[in-house]
Amino acid sequence: MDAPHDASPDSLPRQPRMSDADYSRSRHAVWMSAAALFTDPLGRVLLVQPAYRDQWLLPGGAAEHGESPAQACAREVREELGLTRPPGRLLAVHWLPPDHPDINAGMAMPGEVRYILDGGTLTEEEIAALHLPANELLGFEFVDSTRTEERMIPVDGQIVLAALRARLSGTTAHLEGGRHVGEMPPLDRHQVYVRPRAGRTWPWHPEPVPAHLQVKQAWGWLFTPDGRVVLVVDPAKRLPTLPGGTVEATDTSPEEALRREVMEEAQVTLGDDIVRLGWVYDATGDVYGGIGPCARLRLAAPVTTVGPACVDPATGRAFARLLATPDQAAALLGSGETGYRQAELAARFAHERWGIPHAVPGPVTELAAMRS
Repeated sequence: MDAPHDASPDSLPRQPRMSDADYSRSRHAVWMSAAALFTDPLGRVLLVQPAYRDQWLLPGGAAEHGESPAQACAREVREELGLTRPPGRLLAVHWLPPDHPDINAGMAMPGEVRYILDGGTLTEEEIAALHLPANELLGFEFVDSTRTEERMIPVDGQIVLAALRARLSGTTAHLEGGRHVGEMPPLDRHQVYVRPRAGRTWPWHPEPVPAHLQVKQAWGWLFTPDGRVVLVVDPAKRLPTLPGGTVEATDTSPEEALRREVMEEAQVTLGDDIVRLGWVYDATGDVYGGIGPCARLRLAAPVTTVGPACVDPATGRAFARLLATPDQAAALLGSGETGYRQAELAARFAHERWGIPHAVPGPVTELAAMRS
């Protein structure tokens, strides 16, 4: 029998003891910065225009000696925006290597750890009160997520979108050189943007459609048994939408149009009971050839089955299919308060009418095949 191996501390070879100074010199020294992701009520991202560079940035900057990321973020936001509020949760942490191609060639940079913290949604009153230092920032703007990359150097645009998607999905992004470490979350995998809707200010009416208005569109809040709803994303546009579409002349009703569209787009079958939630007023009907005032109907229905993903016959493309809580869906749809009111109403109907529970907060996921 072999003798037992003695792994006691006294049996191990002793390493030369480093002085505190030598140990300090051996540690990896990098830069650290922190920024805040603020949005307005429509989900647009707040960017600031520095006086010292062409590209726009998130509010924030370099951490001073001894500052934590949260302290640096709060100080920079106070100095740059005149806004005093503690930052929220961590949305993204990013390692920018010293040899990254987006770094100026003449800059001696040892590498930087960047933290993006959630600044939250600013009210109209808070936005009106923002005050920028004239010698440092030229201005600010709330920008649709589809346009952030136009304003920023590539790696900064990648970080902002990852942080925004992490906020929308309730997760935290871990990035190196602008790319995700590990498995890419669904919103990033499908490069989903918050939808910049032209109809953000269109009136929402939670009531029957007046007889004199044509119903030209039927979109549905479609609930799975866990209380989440289905979103579809056309890969050509990367903008999320509720399943549904135009009511065609061959459709016997908006409800039948919804059944047809959701099967074509998402391979989803609905239950027998489809509820009309209300409608959005379209004053021009431009998308339908300028037909004039019309109604865009919003409905709710329970999902009974989900088939394997396949190509939509109308577009020739396979849509991404996502599951989100009603609030996450409203945020991604970018309709502002109108969207959140729709989401709340739809969830209430689903709970009271079909016994579907209110969704538990969690990440946005892919919609998998499901049988009733």
